[in-house]
Amino acid sequence: PGAPGFWREFLVGMLKPVAATAVVAMAVALSFTQRLGLEGEMLYAMARAFLQLSVIGFVLQFIFTQKTAAWILLAYLFMVTVAGYTAGQRARHVPRGKHIAAVSILAGTSVTMALLVALRVFPFTPRYIIPVAGMMVGNAMTVTGVTMKKLREDVGMQRGVVETALALGATPRQATARQVRRSLVITLSPVINNAKTVGLIALRSAMTGLMMGGASPLEAIQLQIVVMNMLMGASTV
Repeated sequence: PGAPGFWREFLVGMLKPVAATAVVAMAVALSFTQRLGLEGEMLYAMARAFLQLSVIGFVLQFIFTQKTAAWILLAYLFMVTVAGYTAGQRARHVPRGKHIAAVSILAGTSVTMALLVALRVFPFTPRYIIPVAGMMVGNAMTVTGVTMKKLREDVGMQRGVVETALALGATPRQATARQVRRSLVITLSPVINNAKTVGLIALRSAMTGLMMGGASPLEAIQLQIVVMNMLMGASTV
Protein backbone atom coordinates (compact mmCIF):
# COMPACT_ATOMS: atom_id res chain seq x y z
CA PRO A 1 0.00 0.00 0.00
CA GLY A 2 2.99 2.31 0.40
CA ALA A 3 4.09 1.98 -3.23
CA PRO A 4 3.50 5.03 -5.49
CA GLY A 5 1.80 2.79 -8.05
CA PHE A 6 -0.76 1.69 -5.48
CA TRP A 7 -1.74 5.24 -4.59
CA ARG A 8 -1.90 6.26 -8.24
CA GLU A 9 -4.22 3.35 -8.98
CA PHE A 10 -6.33 4.16 -5.91
CA LEU A 11 -6.72 7.83 -6.84
CA VAL A 12 -7.59 6.99 -10.44
CA GLY A 13 -10.18 4.50 -9.20
CA MET A 14 -11.76 7.17 -7.00
CA LEU A 15 -12.57 9.37 -10.00
CA LYS A 16 -15.83 7.49 -10.67
CA PRO A 17 -17.11 7.75 -7.06
CA VAL A 18 -16.25 11.46 -7.07
CA ALA A 19 -18.09 11.92 -10.38
CA ALA A 20 -21.11 10.14 -8.89
CA THR A 21 -21.44 12.91 -6.30
CA ALA A 22 -23.15 14.91 -9.05
CA VAL A 23 -26.29 12.96 -8.16
CA VAL A 24 -25.93 14.07 -4.53
CA ALA A 25 -25.51 17.67 -5.67
CA MET A 26 -28.82 17.33 -7.50
CA ALA A 27 -30.49 15.98 -4.34
CA VAL A 28 -29.03 18.83 -2.26
CA ALA A 29 -30.26 21.39 -4.79
CA LEU A 30 -33.77 19.91 -4.70
CA SER A 31 -33.75 19.93 -0.90
CA PHE A 32 -32.75 23.60 -0.96
CA THR A 33 -35.33 24.68 -3.54
CA GLN A 34 -38.10 22.76 -1.76
CA ARG A 35 -36.97 24.09 1.64
CA LEU A 36 -36.65 20.64 3.18
CA GLY A 37 -33.68 21.65 5.29
CA LEU A 38 -31.85 18.37 4.62
CA GLU A 39 -28.85 19.79 2.75
CA GLY A 40 -26.44 19.63 5.69
CA GLU A 41 -27.56 16.15 6.70
CA MET A 42 -27.22 14.87 3.14
CA LEU A 43 -23.70 16.26 2.76
CA TYR A 44 -22.66 14.95 6.17
CA ALA A 45 -24.07 11.49 5.44
CA MET A 46 -22.29 11.22 2.09
CA ALA A 47 -18.99 12.56 3.46
CA ARG A 48 -19.17 10.09 6.34
CA ALA A 49 -20.00 7.20 3.99
CA PHE A 50 -17.11 8.22 1.71
CA LEU A 51 -14.67 8.27 4.64
CA GLN A 52 -15.96 5.07 6.26
CA LEU A 53 -15.87 3.08 3.04
CA SER A 54 -12.38 4.34 2.19
CA VAL A 55 -11.06 3.33 5.61
CA ILE A 56 -12.79 -0.06 5.59
CA GLY A 57 -11.40 -0.68 2.11
CA PHE A 58 -7.85 -0.36 3.42
CA VAL A 59 -8.66 -2.50 6.47
CA LEU A 60 -10.16 -5.27 4.32
CA GLN A 61 -7.22 -5.05 1.93
CA PHE A 62 -4.98 -5.86 4.91
CA ILE A 63 -7.21 -8.59 6.36
CA PHE A 64 -7.60 -10.35 3.00
CA THR A 65 -3.82 -10.84 2.86
CA GLN A 66 -3.65 -12.46 6.31
CA LYS A 67 -3.63 -16.23 6.79
CA THR A 68 -4.92 -16.52 10.36
CA ALA A 69 -8.57 -16.94 11.39
CA ALA A 70 -8.09 -14.45 14.23
CA TRP A 71 -8.51 -11.50 11.87
CA ILE A 72 -11.77 -12.94 10.52
CA LEU A 73 -13.16 -13.39 14.03
CA LEU A 74 -11.97 -9.93 15.10
CA ALA A 75 -13.70 -8.28 12.14
CA TYR A 76 -16.86 -10.31 12.81
CA LEU A 77 -16.97 -9.40 16.51
CA PHE A 78 -16.42 -5.73 15.64
CA MET A 79 -19.42 -5.83 13.29
CA VAL A 80 -21.56 -7.55 15.94
CA THR A 81 -20.54 -4.98 18.57
CA VAL A 82 -21.42 -2.01 16.36
CA ALA A 83 -24.67 -3.68 15.27
CA GLY A 84 -25.64 -4.47 18.86
CA TYR A 85 -25.04 -0.88 19.92
CA THR A 86 -27.01 0.48 16.95
CA ALA A 87 -29.94 -1.91 17.45
CA GLY A 88 -29.98 -1.14 21.17
CA GLN A 89 -30.20 2.57 20.38
CA ARG A 90 -33.54 1.96 18.65
CA ALA A 91 -34.96 0.63 21.92
CA ARG A 92 -33.28 2.90 24.44
CA HIS A 93 -35.80 2.27 27.20
CA VAL A 94 -35.36 -1.52 27.11
CA PRO A 95 -33.20 -2.55 30.10
CA ARG A 96 -29.74 -3.72 28.92
CA GLY A 97 -31.02 -3.26 25.36
CA LYS A 98 -27.57 -3.01 23.77
CA HIS A 99 -26.36 -6.20 25.47
CA ILE A 100 -29.52 -8.10 24.55
CA ALA A 101 -29.26 -6.93 20.95
CA ALA A 102 -25.58 -7.87 20.67
CA VAL A 103 -26.14 -11.35 22.11
CA SER A 104 -29.15 -11.91 19.84
CA ILE A 105 -27.23 -10.84 16.73
CA LEU A 106 -24.21 -12.93 17.75
CA ALA A 107 -26.35 -16.02 18.33
CA GLY A 108 -28.31 -15.77 15.10
CA THR A 109 -25.41 -14.99 12.81
CA SER A 110 -22.84 -17.33 14.38
CA VAL A 111 -25.16 -20.36 14.23
CA THR A 112 -26.06 -19.62 10.61
CA MET A 113 -22.45 -18.99 9.60
CA ALA A 114 -21.20 -22.13 11.34
CA LEU A 115 -23.80 -24.22 9.53
CA LEU A 116 -22.88 -22.73 6.13
CA VAL A 117 -19.18 -23.37 6.72
CA ALA A 118 -19.85 -26.91 7.98
CA LEU A 119 -21.88 -27.64 4.84
CA ARG A 120 -19.03 -26.16 2.75
CA VAL A 121 -21.29 -23.58 1.17
CA PHE A 122 -18.55 -21.00 1.84
CA PRO A 123 -14.85 -21.58 2.55
CA PHE A 124 -13.59 -20.12 5.82
CA THR A 125 -11.53 -17.35 4.22
CA PRO A 126 -11.74 -13.55 4.70
CA ARG A 127 -12.82 -12.96 1.10
CA TYR A 128 -16.01 -14.99 1.66
CA ILE A 129 -16.73 -14.87 5.38
CA ILE A 130 -16.42 -11.12 6.00
CA PRO A 131 -18.82 -9.96 3.23
CA VAL A 132 -21.31 -12.72 4.07
CA ALA A 133 -21.08 -11.97 7.80
CA GLY A 134 -21.60 -8.28 7.04
CA MET A 135 -24.83 -9.00 5.17
CA MET A 136 -26.11 -11.25 7.96
CA VAL A 137 -25.15 -8.91 10.79
CA GLY A 138 -26.68 -5.90 9.03
CA ASN A 139 -29.95 -7.69 8.40
CA ALA A 140 -30.05 -9.14 11.93
CA MET A 141 -29.35 -5.67 13.35
CA THR A 142 -32.41 -4.22 11.62
CA VAL A 143 -34.66 -7.10 12.66
CA THR A 144 -33.43 -7.06 16.27
CA GLY A 145 -33.77 -3.31 16.70
CA VAL A 146 -37.27 -3.15 15.24
CA THR A 147 -38.40 -6.22 17.21
CA MET A 148 -37.22 -4.79 20.53
CA LYS A 149 -38.85 -1.44 19.84
CA LYS A 150 -42.12 -3.00 18.69
CA LEU A 151 -42.21 -5.42 21.64
CA ARG A 152 -41.76 -2.61 24.14
CA GLU A 153 -44.55 -0.60 22.50
CA ASP A 154 -46.92 -3.59 22.49
CA VAL A 155 -46.20 -4.46 26.12
CA GLY A 156 -46.73 -0.81 27.06
CA MET A 157 -50.10 -0.66 25.28
CA GLN A 158 -51.23 -3.98 26.80
CA ARG A 159 -49.69 -3.47 30.20
CA GLY A 160 -52.89 -4.38 32.01
CA VAL A 161 -53.16 -7.70 30.19
CA VAL A 162 -49.53 -8.57 30.95
CA GLU A 163 -49.83 -7.59 34.63
CA THR A 164 -53.02 -9.63 34.99
CA ALA A 165 -51.30 -12.69 33.52
CA LEU A 166 -48.38 -12.24 35.92
CA ALA A 167 -50.77 -11.86 38.87
CA LEU A 168 -52.43 -15.15 37.89
CA GLY A 169 -49.08 -16.96 38.09
CA ALA A 170 -47.79 -16.77 34.53
CA THR A 171 -44.06 -16.40 33.99
CA PRO A 172 -42.80 -13.23 32.25
CA ARG A 173 -42.20 -15.34 29.13
CA GLN A 174 -45.75 -16.69 29.19
CA ALA A 175 -47.28 -13.30 29.97
CA THR A 176 -45.63 -11.64 26.97
CA ALA A 177 -45.80 -14.58 24.53
CA ARG A 178 -48.52 -12.99 22.39
CA GLN A 179 -46.68 -9.67 22.16
CA VAL A 180 -43.42 -11.43 21.25
CA ARG A 181 -45.10 -13.41 18.47
CA ARG A 182 -46.79 -10.29 17.11
CA SER A 183 -43.53 -8.33 17.10
CA LEU A 184 -41.64 -11.12 15.35
CA VAL A 185 -44.33 -11.59 12.69
CA ILE A 186 -44.36 -7.87 11.88
CA THR A 187 -40.56 -7.58 11.86
CA LEU A 188 -39.90 -10.68 9.76
CA SER A 189 -42.53 -9.80 7.15
CA PRO A 190 -40.14 -7.58 5.10
CA VAL A 191 -37.52 -10.36 5.08
CA ILE A 192 -40.10 -12.85 3.80
CA ASN A 193 -41.42 -10.37 1.23
CA ASN A 194 -37.89 -9.73 -0.03
CA ALA A 195 -37.41 -13.47 -0.54
CA LYS A 196 -40.71 -13.65 -2.45
CA THR A 197 -39.90 -10.78 -4.81
CA VAL A 198 -36.13 -11.11 -5.32
CA GLY A 199 -35.34 -11.15 -9.03
CA LEU A 200 -38.85 -9.99 -9.94
CA ILE A 201 -38.82 -6.45 -8.57
CA ALA A 202 -35.17 -5.89 -7.64
CA LEU A 203 -31.82 -7.57 -8.15
CA ARG A 204 -30.19 -7.85 -4.74
CA SER A 205 -26.68 -6.67 -3.88
CA ALA A 206 -24.89 -10.02 -4.06
CA MET A 207 -26.43 -10.89 -7.41
CA THR A 208 -25.78 -7.43 -8.86
CA GLY A 209 -22.19 -7.36 -7.60
CA LEU A 210 -21.37 -10.72 -9.12
CA MET A 211 -22.80 -9.84 -12.52
CA MET A 212 -21.03 -6.49 -12.54
CA GLY A 213 -17.84 -8.38 -11.65
CA GLY A 214 -18.20 -10.59 -14.72
CA ALA A 215 -19.95 -13.67 -13.31
CA SER A 216 -22.70 -15.30 -15.34
CA PRO A 217 -26.34 -14.69 -14.33
CA LEU A 218 -26.69 -18.38 -13.39
CA GLU A 219 -23.73 -18.17 -10.99
CA ALA A 220 -25.15 -14.96 -9.56
CA ILE A 221 -28.58 -16.42 -8.84
CA GLN A 222 -27.02 -19.47 -7.17
CA LEU A 223 -25.21 -17.24 -4.69
CA GLN A 224 -28.26 -15.00 -4.24
CA ILE A 225 -30.38 -18.02 -3.29
CA VAL A 226 -27.79 -18.93 -0.65
CA VAL A 227 -27.78 -15.34 0.62
CA MET A 228 -31.59 -15.15 0.91
CA ASN A 229 -31.67 -18.46 2.81
CA MET A 230 -28.87 -17.24 5.04
CA LEU A 231 -30.60 -13.93 5.85
CA MET A 232 -33.88 -15.69 6.62
CA GLY A 233 -32.15 -18.08 9.02
CA ALA A 234 -30.01 -15.48 10.78
CA SER A 235 -32.92 -13.03 11.20
CA THR A 236 -35.26 -15.64 12.67
CA VAL A 237 -32.72 -17.20 15.04
